[in-house]
Amino acid sequence: MIFYSTRSSDHTASSTEAVLKGIAPDGGLYTPLAFDQMQVDVGSLLNKSALEISAEVIGRILSDFAPEEMRALIEAAYADKFETEDLTPVEKVGDDFVLELFRGPTSAFKDVALSVLPRLIIASKQKLGVQDDIVILTATSGDTGKAALEGFHDVEGTRIVVFYPDGGVSDVQKAQMVTQAGDNVGVCAVKGNFDDAQTGVKNIFADDEANHWAAASGARLSSANSINIGRLAPQVAYYFKAYCDLVLRGEIRLGDPVNFIVPTGNFGDILAGEFARRMGLPVAKLVCASNANNVLTDFINTGVYDRRREFFKTASPSMDILVSSNLERYLFLASGGDFDLVAKLMADLREKGEYTSPAAVMEAMRERFWGGCADDGRALDAIGRVWKKYGYLMDTHTAVGWAVMEDFKAQVDNGWANVVLSTASPYKFSRDVLSAISDEQPESGFGAMDMLHALTKVPVPAPLAALRTREARFKDVVGKDAMLDYVKNVLR
Repeated sequence: MIFYSTRSSDHTASSTEAVLKGIAPDGGLYTPLAFDQMQVDVGSLLNKSALEISAEVIGRILSDFAPEEMRALIEAAYADKFETEDLTPVEKVGDDFVLELFRGPTSAFKDVALSVLPRLIIASKQKLGVQDDIVILTATSGDTGKAALEGFHDVEGTRIVVFYPDGGVSDVQKAQMVTQAGDNVGVCAVKGNFDDAQTGVKNIFADDEANHWAAASGARLSSANSINIGRLAPQVAYYFKAYCDLVLRGEIRLGDPVNFIVPTGNFGDILAGEFARRMGLPVAKLVCASNANNVLTDFINTGVYDRRREFFKTASPSMDILVSSNLERYLFLASGGDFDLVAKLMADLREKGEYTSPAAVMEAMRERFWGGCADDGRALDAIGRVWKKYGYLMDTHTAVGWAVMEDFKAQVDNGWANVVLSTASPYKFSRDVLSAISDEQPESGFGAMDMLHALTKVPVPAPLAALRTREARFKDVVGKDAMLDYVKNVLR
């Protein structure tokens, strides 16, 4: 399987090379084009376990790994880490379904991929005979950071540095990161928003590509963000798993298409659904759910991507993003691998702050995608209504998805089953969730956690409950222009 940079035909990689590099030398994202080589027989997955489905699907994408290698890697990655052997259970809520992706060690959907990625990187390093340390650089809007730290801490031959927006994550998310154990980890706040942190990380990669300072320190840079194909591939598997669950429970027939509603800011989680569709999964619509930072909704509806807009800090901070990196991969796929087009659009975004996608690309996108948005008021209202009517407790990001699903059903109503991807435990955003179902207004996230549990009796994930007793290890804060020097100091 060949992976192409989205910006130039000059840069290709095998799956192991793509995983290890994270990002192409020209700043593009490694992406496959030959989906006919990655087809999955959905019916053959019905009697397989969650681990077996993951190994099958990921192995089709990352073909450098033999089936037995991938099975062993997946078993080691997930063993005893999740609350259930099912990994990502599907719950029926009213007439619709919620795919719970937060049953891992950090209570967020990123665990599904970031339990696997460290093992993929180490295995790729061994296959390629690389001796250098791998230094993972990650920007996070809240959940990726902790999941990456949990996955990479004390992994031999790796180091990891996580940047998060100062004041732009929840109390619990921040506590998860700054208390992280491990001798090879670093955490630093950035004065700015997530886009500043994400752009800073990309600029660090570009500077190292030009000046080779990481190699001089005996290191190679890589990424745990979804710009790394090794982060994206494991996410494809849970779409197949959810579909099989619905078939086995008699909710749909094999071959029926399904709508997946995905709360997203960086377009990675929903792109995994597009990968699944191209690999043979019957998908009717991929519904892109945005919060008040609705740049993706506007793009789907108008064809114009414009990041020059007001940035909102919302109750769903992991989606507070105006530059959606993985949309670049979709533009590449929808244009049939038009390197020059993607390079031009990304240059326009960088230099002008906007770009306009060709009509043919948008026609293809609207055939498969539908976009909607919900602000904090609508999301919190959804949490309250769903709790009151169904006794199901959602976090703020899932609630954005639920509210947009309601819009989708009202405006489209194609008759197929709807699955909302639930990306985080409600206890990661306890204050906002509590305010949605009660009049309580506690000062701290941990106080809200106690009150939310007392009110709902929904169990608190043990790792979250234990956070309040842990001491902060990391207190660094830098300006966005100081991120490069910070990483260079880490390498020294």
